[in-house]
Amino acid sequence: MNFPAEEDFHRLLDALTLCVLLHDAETKAIVWANRAACEALGFTLEEMLPLKAKDMTRPVPKYRREIGVGAMDRAITEGPQVYEWCYRSRTGADMLSEAIATYVPLQERAVVMVQFRDISVEDTLKQTLRRYESRLREFMQDLGEGVAVLTPAGEVEFVSESGRRVLGLEEGAPMGDVLDYCSEPDRDRLLAQLATAPRIQPSPPQRYRITRRDGTPGWLRITCRRIEIEDDLNGRLLHFRDITDEVAVEEARRNEARLLEYAGRYNAMGEMATAIAHELSQPLAAVRNFIEGAILRLGQPGSVDDALWGLRSADRQAEHAAVIIKSVRDYIVKREPSETHADVREVIADVAYFIELRARDAGVAVTIEQAPEALPVYCERVLIGQVVLNLAFNAIEALTECPNAAARRGELRLVTSLRGKYALVQVIDNGPGVPAEAHGRLFDGFSSSKAGGNGIGLSLCKNIVTRHGGEIWAKPARQGGLQCSFTLPIVAVPAG
Repeated sequence: MNFPAEEDFHRLLDALTLCVLLHDAETKAIVWANRAACEALGFTLEEMLPLKAKDMTRPVPKYRREIGVGAMDRAITEGPQVYEWCYRSRTGADMLSEAIATYVPLQERAVVMVQFRDISVEDTLKQTLRRYESRLREFMQDLGEGVAVLTPAGEVEFVSESGRRVLGLEEGAPMGDVLDYCSEPDRDRLLAQLATAPRIQPSPPQRYRITRRDGTPGWLRITCRRIEIEDDLNGRLLHFRDITDEVAVEEARRNEARLLEYAGRYNAMGEMATAIAHELSQPLAAVRNFIEGAILRLGQPGSVDDALWGLRSADRQAEHAAVIIKSVRDYIVKREPSETHADVREVIADVAYFIELRARDAGVAVTIEQAPEALPVYCERVLIGQVVLNLAFNAIEALTECPNAAARRGELRLVTSLRGKYALVQVIDNGPGVPAEAHGRLFDGFSSSKAGGNGIGLSLCKNIVTRHGGEIWAKPARQGGLQCSFTLPIVAVPAG
């Protein structure tokens, strides 16, 4: 079998795009270089043969000749060696390279073949990626949001540093099962969210009450989606954000709203006090008269039946007074919010008694025009009734303060109707109205249509209506005066 001559090996190596240098195995002098190496370093073969390491290497300590010679010696005794080397071309351009030194015992002499390729672009890319990674880690360090990857079996494959902090995990501690963080009632819900995770976009966010690894309670908002990136990444990608402070603020706002609503009820009670006192005075006076008459009758012979009639009449009047007191107490008593299905027309009927009492003493005529169809809504009846009371009492007070109130009878209309998918309530008066520029801010805090008023009652009305999903506004009435309106969303009446 005829082996190719050394010249033929040189031709083969010249055809390579990979740079090749042949060093004498004993002296380490260059004995040959292929065309790619000559072009990369900018020397002809004849110019390269006498060169030493200092003539073609970046002059820094880690590229000293002794280090390169050591790699070649190890290639002779231990096999091929891979190392980094920075060659310098004739023009002074540096070429960071991955070098592979291989011992080759040729027929004429033993050599160490050094193959090298330019990795400057790869190194620059690696450095850029490392910078991006370090920056990303730094930027995410203080986030209140974490990222985790779950395998198809539900095991935690990765969790970000910010996620470890959100979950109260110490450095190096395993995350464990994600279900362990949830409260018992939430586990099935989290499992369902993971099982139905979409592929293209994150799932709708859900809230979960959790207990962190350090034992502190908290709240998370979690979204997830399926990821399938060949064999590299497969499972569920979770994004979770700490919303403990957000939930606390929401709860504080709810408590504040409840306190305002309770305060508004007592405020309404104060405004009704005069009318209620007048209304109670009649049955109480009648009770006294009937009882005094019964006492006098009992002193006369044969008058028991008359006395019994007087006592029964007194009892009826006392019962009437009790009904009045109970209706007021039921309205203002502090209670937890109780939302229920109700017909808006019935809510108007609940408060009509108080409005008519107040209007009668003020000499104002009240007309109630109810919608012919039911107006089912989901609400706290007492609070929606309070909105109607506040609007009606404001209108009555405006009518009594009108400069020509004595010359023209004040009129107040309460109208309910269906407007699309909403129940509409209108409180309309024929009073002096308010300036046009005040309509838009009438229901903001500290804006009032009453002289000396601070607008808290109207602001409370807006708070209640908007919390029920409705809107409230004011505009001039057609016949003069003010028209205040609010809407509530219509809901389906539950079966049965």
